[in-house]
Amino acid sequence: MQRKVSKITYLWTREGWLYLSATLDLYSRRVVGWSMSDRLDTDLVVRSMQSAIDYRKPKRGLIHHSDQGKEFASRGFRELLELNKIVPSMSRKGDCWDNAVAESFFKTIKTELVPRSGFTTRSEARGRVFEWIEAIYNRQRLHSTLGYLPPALYESKTKAS
Repeated sequence: MQRKVSKITYLWTREGWLYLSATLDLYSRRVVGWSMSDRLDTDLVVRSMQSAIDYRKPKRGLIHHSDQGKEFASRGFRELLELNKIVPSMSRKGDCWDNAVAESFFKTIKTELVPRSGFTTRSEARGRVFEWIEAIYNRQRLHSTLGYLPPALYESKTKAS
């Protein structure tokens, strides 16, 4: 059964917060959709999920897991899932273990990419996050759960066999 997980994190810039919503494939840990905005709203998570849907074209019955945040519980997000025959699943209130893969991803991005003082501008942050997700995390970063392969390579090896 295909499963995806989404979460939101905050990235500090000298211009203010930049919000990042990411959708990960639980099978391969690959980031399959994301969006960034200076506003924390439903549109942020809808754009992230829509990019994952456009990229993966999931089959009916995909399970999507998120926390109980208002953005994921919003009508717009629920309608997107329903339209695409995606089954919503929400974690228990206040239980970070339910979203461990997404929590680990955000800890990694903040540890490996984000400067201690934050980014200078939102534009700089957007560019650096895009490059880190596409060039580093999905294609180079090794994962012990994937046999020490990066997500993109793991997918290509396991789908070929």
